[in-house]
Amino acid sequence: MTTVYQILSEERFDKESIVTLLKSEGNDKELLFVKAAEVKHEYIGNMVHLRGLIELTNQCSKNCFYCGIGASNKKLQRFMISLPEVEEAIQFSYNNNYGSIVIQTGEIQSESFTQAIEDILFSITKIGNGKLGVTLSCGEQSIRTYRRWKAAGAHRYLLRIESSNKELYYKLHPNNKKHNYDIRLEALKNLQKCGYQTGTGVMIGLPFQTIENLADDLLFMRDLNIDMCGMGPYIEHVDTELYKYKDLVPTKEARVDLSLKMIAILRIMMKDINIAATTAMQTLVDGGREMALVAGANILMPNTTPGLYREQYALYNDKPGINEEAEDSKQSIEKLIYRAGCVIAYGEMGNSRHFLL
Repeated sequence: MTTVYQILSEERFDKESIVTLLKSEGNDKELLFVKAAEVKHEYIGNMVHLRGLIELTNQCSKNCFYCGIGASNKKLQRFMISLPEVEEAIQFSYNNNYGSIVIQTGEIQSESFTQAIEDILFSITKIGNGKLGVTLSCGEQSIRTYRRWKAAGAHRYLLRIESSNKELYYKLHPNNKKHNYDIRLEALKNLQKCGYQTGTGVMIGLPFQTIENLADDLLFMRDLNIDMCGMGPYIEHVDTELYKYKDLVPTKEARVDLSLKMIAILRIMMKDINIAATTAMQTLVDGGREMALVAGANILMPNTTPGLYREQYALYNDKPGINEEAEDSKQSIEKLIYRAGCVIAYGEMGNSRHFLL
C-alpha cells in the first residue's frame, strides 16, 4: 500500500491517492498539512488578499434544496440594496485599502438585473479609480451577459458546482431546466471563454456524499483548470428540503476536518490558484478561517453589506457576522489573519497567479 509520505512526493495525484489523503489521520494528516504549507509558502507566500463582500440581493429564481434563500422560502424578507448604498460599501473597501470587491447575489436572469450589475461595475471603476479588482458571484447567465459584465469591468467570476457528481447534484437540486447540471458546467466553460479568472467550489460533508465524491470534486477542479476556489463545509438550514436528512450529516468536527484536508490537497494539486477561507468554516468552529489559512487558503472576504440586510442573506443557519457593520467585520478579519501568522496584502487586487501565468 502506498503511504501518505510516498503520495506527497508524487507530481500528480490520482483518485486513489486523494482518497488516502482525505482519510489520513494522526502523523499522516500532519504530513499533509506541512506539505500544503510548504507549497503555499513557495507559490503564494504569506500574504492574504481581502475582498470586500457585498451581498447585493437575496432574491433568487432557483430552489436549491440546501439554500436558505431559495425562491420557495416565504419566511424571508426579500431585498435589493440600492445603488447609493452599494456605492457606500464600495467606498468603504477603497478607503480601507481592500484591493477588491465581491458582488454576491441570488440567481436572477433578467435585463434589469443585468443592467443593475453593470451599473455597479461602472461605479466600482469610478470610485476605485480602476484600482479595485472585481469578483462576481451572480449565478448562471448567458454568454452575452458574461461578456457584457466583463466589458464593464469584472475580472473574476465564482460559480460553484456544489458537487461534480451528477447523481449527487440532483439530490441537491430539482431535476429540471432551471437546475441542470450540464447547463451549469457549460456556464463555467463560457466564463473561461470570456476571459474571466474562473472559480468554482463544492460543499463538504453533505448527506449522501462519499469520500470518493470529494476526490472526484478535486479532480474535476484540476481538469477544469480553475483559477480560484471557494469551498467549505455544508451547513444545514431549517427551511430547506435537505434539512430532513440532517441525521445523515457528519459531525461538525468531521466536516471541518474534511474541509481543511480538501483545502490542503487542492493547494498541493493546484499550487498557484486563489483559495478562499470561507465564512462557513467559522460557523462550525471558532477560528475556522484561521485554520483554513494555515491549511492553504489565501483569500478572505470581510463583509461590507449594510447591517440592515445581513440577517436576510442567510444561506444557512447560524451564519456569523449578521449583527455586525463593515467596520466590525474589518476588525475581526484583521485579527484572525494575524492570529494565523499571515500578513494582509493591502491595496492589491490579488489576481490569480494561475490565471496570469
